[in-house]
Amino acid sequence: MGSLRQRILDHPLGRRLSEAWPGLLVAGIIALAASFLSEHYGGPPLLLALLLGMALHFIGEQGRCAPGAAFAAGGLTRVAVALMGARISFDQIAALGAGTVLLVVTGVAATMGIGVLAARALGLSGRFGLLTGGAVGICGASAAMALSQALPPGPDRQSDERDTAFTVVGVTTLSTLAMVLYPPLAALIGLDQLDAGRFLGATIHDVAQVVAAGYSLSDGTGQTATVVKLMRVALLAPVVMIVAFAARRRMRGSADAGGRGAWPLPGFVLVFGLLAAANSFGLIGAQLGEMLALASRALLITAIAALGMRTSLAALAGLGPRPVLLLAGQTLFLAALVLAALAWTPL
Repeated sequence: MGSLRQRILDHPLGRRLSEAWPGLLVAGIIALAASFLSEHYGGPPLLLALLLGMALHFIGEQGRCAPGAAFAAGGLTRVAVALMGARISFDQIAALGAGTVLLVVTGVAATMGIGVLAARALGLSGRFGLLTGGAVGICGASAAMALSQALPPGPDRQSDERDTAFTVVGVTTLSTLAMVLYPPLAALIGLDQLDAGRFLGATIHDVAQVVAAGYSLSDGTGQTATVVKLMRVALLAPVVMIVAFAARRRMRGSADAGGRGAWPLPGFVLVFGLLAAANSFGLIGAQLGEMLALASRALLITAIAALGMRTSLAALAGLGPRPVLLLAGQTLFLAALVLAALAWTPL
């Protein structure tokens, strides 16, 4: 028995798990605490997990918990995003109609493009603009975490993690505000059930907030908003693939010029696509799909808790007002673009 245990510990994977388990355990406890607080007292569980994790930054940055926190913030994110594919089907996308699909795709592309340009105009990095633009345009914290894994690392890994943590905090806060403000705005400007659902689904960042906002108006609005939002989630895989492919080509050019080499394409995107295809062909039943969705959510909360453990509140505060302006501006831009399309373009 002792010999078997030693062989397991001598294996590279065994060594990594033996080093990672303290940090993984703490991140899991934080995730459970955040879920409990969200269920009993309200508030977005992802934001609560990040804030609770940041309160334990002193054990996540160095010491026994550091390897596990680093593993959870990266590895668990990939698994969580991959499992999100089980929620997507081709029938959902086809049911939206060509006009709505075009609106969603245009909104995502324009928001990410504006994000890069605005970030550079504000003196921030294009990487940060792409990260925030993807979070606003696609699916909030999930997109921020996925893109952070697809983008090549910057010169300072701690700065990359700080940018990701700020994006999660900012986009979750803005999504909650949108959940409260957008439904009365839709009613005030006289949107019908279908257009109100399109507006809410195409603009609010997080899935849970979209569902809450849509059904607060009517069942029809809630159903439309949810399907439109899932279309945005479906775009996560191709967007991450495009970003990773562009980064790979750019870094290959850098390697030819003496740089570090190519950034690998993320395998979790392939799994996302395979699960979406399986769901589309009815290979994933309702019960299994629900279990995979629950597992994805739990892993994502744990990964964000680990990210919080590796993020200093002082470092976030040191970012200043420019990132706040960038995120708020992207959110307003997306809302204005969708409302203009609904007003002037027949869908």
